[in-house]
Amino acid sequence: MTAKKESKKSKPPVRVVIVTGLSGAGKSTALSAFEDMGFEAVDNLPISLLPALLKTKDDNPEHNPDRPLAIGIDSRTRAFQPERMAEQVRKLKESKKYRASLIFMDCNDEALSARFSETRRKHPLALDRPVIDGIHKERSILLALRDLADAVVDTSGLSIHVARRRLRQLFALDSSTRMTVIVTSFSFGKGLPRDADMVLDARFLRNPYYEKELRDLDGRSGEVQRFIEDDSALEPFLSQAEPMIRELLPRYRAENRSYFTLAFGCTGGRHRSVFLAERFAAMLEGEGYGVNVVHRELE
Repeated sequence: MTAKKESKKSKPPVRVVIVTGLSGAGKSTALSAFEDMGFEAVDNLPISLLPALLKTKDDNPEHNPDRPLAIGIDSRTRAFQPERMAEQVRKLKESKKYRASLIFMDCNDEALSARFSETRRKHPLALDRPVIDGIHKERSILLALRDLADAVVDTSGLSIHVARRRLRQLFALDSSTRMTVIVTSFSFGKGLPRDADMVLDARFLRNPYYEKELRDLDGRSGEVQRFIEDDSALEPFLSQAEPMIRELLPRYRAENRSYFTLAFGCTGGRHRSVFLAERFAAMLEGEGYGVNVVHRELE
């Protein structure tokens, strides 16, 4: 009897990922990616049925009974209410039986409008009005869930294949309870990454673009790295930014955040931001964080 009790206690919590977000932002693509990673995917589940699903024992001998779950719930789901969903997500996160995460699929208005136009579909929240009205309404409704999300995945300008790869990269690192940090570089000229938790500006550094021999290289090359390291402004910045990041990340983790996106921007998103993203990624990996590096303008 004691052995059985100990075995039961040692059973790891069930991994549960709830996927929500804006209509057209890629929820179906995300669920498909999770299914490829071995998750059991359930789409359009009414939030009131979530407890029943979690309690249902999978007695199919062909299935792994301990498969992690990926559940799609959004504004189109029956009896959807953001407050009710947020309450269920908080309960899951507080339970020791589950290791729960909320993933929010986001996208900018222009890309969403184009997707609805290409597919000739009406927006579910604006059946008799312009698509953009539905997008604005849904974004407002889901704002609280976006704020609650452990990870925001912005699919603006991404192909289906790149979006799936982003999710695989993110969750391939998610084999433990340690925080995963996504470090990304980007160009300010092409817009801020919507999924960034913190943005740092690298444009105070000398720009390698104006050096003819460095222009066609990027921040991962030794020549560009040495050029930036010779900038007298670099060390004062690092002496303040690195301790700040080290101090803040444990605080985010204490707030039950499993994922954190740190973004570095510069003019073209190819030199200075890439250099800093690589440097901070190496530092954080050395600190024991799971790290995923994304160079938006180089992909």
